[in-house]
Amino acid sequence: MLDMRFVRANPDAIRDMLGKRNYAAPLDEIVELDRRWRETKLKADELRAKKNKVSIEVSGMKKKKENADAKIAEMKRCNEELGGVENEVKALEEKINALALTLPNIPHSSVPVGKDEGENVVVRKWGKPVKKEGDVRAHWDLGKERDALDFERGAKLAGSRFTALKGWAARLERALINFMLDSHIRNGYIEISPPLLVNEKTMTGTGQLPKFEEELYRCERDGLYLIPTAEVPLANMHAGEMLEKEKLPIYYAAYTPCFRREAGAYGKDIKGMIRQHQFDKVELVKITEPGTSYEELEKLTRDAESIFEVLGLPYQVKELCTGDLGFASSKTYDIEVWIPSQNKYREISSCSNCEAFQARRMNIRYWEKGKPEFAHTLNGSGVAVGRTLVAIIENYQLPGGKIEVPKALRPYLGGLEEL
Repeated sequence: MLDMRFVRANPDAIRDMLGKRNYAAPLDEIVELDRRWRETKLKADELRAKKNKVSIEVSGMKKKKENADAKIAEMKRCNEELGGVENEVKALEEKINALALTLPNIPHSSVPVGKDEGENVVVRKWGKPVKKEGDVRAHWDLGKERDALDFERGAKLAGSRFTALKGWAARLERALINFMLDSHIRNGYIEISPPLLVNEKTMTGTGQLPKFEEELYRCERDGLYLIPTAEVPLANMHAGEMLEKEKLPIYYAAYTPCFRREAGAYGKDIKGMIRQHQFDKVELVKITEPGTSYEELEKLTRDAESIFEVLGLPYQVKELCTGDLGFASSKTYDIEVWIPSQNKYREISSCSNCEAFQARRMNIRYWEKGKPEFAHTLNGSGVAVGRTLVAIIENYQLPGGKIEVPKALRPYLGGLEEL
């Protein structure tokens, strides 16, 4: 959520900054509602002061045993009017908050201006995509042939975009999860095993609601949501808390299944495991001071990148332009891994600094020189397990269809060199 004091004072600047995100902000409506709210609140304060003054007068008259009926009637009228004005204040606050929750974050000044993903900027590459002899088998063909990726039974159990992993593929997935967690723990992250179901307030805190309602799986009877990413529970771990500055930054890492309807993605990546309704991910979250958050974003991105370097998977890092930023993000780096069968890089991690946008929603603050200040929150995939599995299957294929095991994963697979 944006700072409404800043919005009130700088509506034209906000309109310009959000316009770079291709977002037409309802700022005129917000500013007008805010004006009415301030006027109405002032009226409520005046009525409250008048009510208190009359109440004191009534008390004094009663002590003197004077007739206070007229003053009591005046106090009653004042109280009734105050009740109506307070209801109006509350109604205006709700309208302002509802609109404020729809406003995306402001891009950082360093973010390249662009209209869509076609204007994202490649900032670095690692590794050399190698074309193996012969055609590389797509993971869905090889996985089906070797009875390791069962798309048909996944669909039978749950519908399209669900997959059952079997045998060596299931073992490889488990090895990847443990390898990723161990790597991030060595880098100072605290491992968390969070709930997979969260309430509406928690979803709203990180910006999933109300913006992405259609993308979420909701348990109607319980009013709970399946998490679309572990960012949601991890970032909310300290919601409503006042943190000690000395304990910042806080680093969290978690492995969880994630659940997304992908409502706007039908027709994309129908085959294989690139786009699933249920997928596994190791997530990284940081809670930091504002002054160090961009340094921490670079470190977080490097932590995610290191996974691919150790696994020997070619990748590139892109800085997202303003038109492709996520709703809550001020600045984002996407990491894309090389997928040989598609002859291109595919997104596998997204690392973002949300500045105080989420912290303001969640009310996460810390003491700075005796004053409460909002913290900054950062998040990044560290990384998507299913897409890493796909990258290994396609980049490490051997003649005959077996998969060479990356050296970093062999200790997690009992020393096996091939699967």
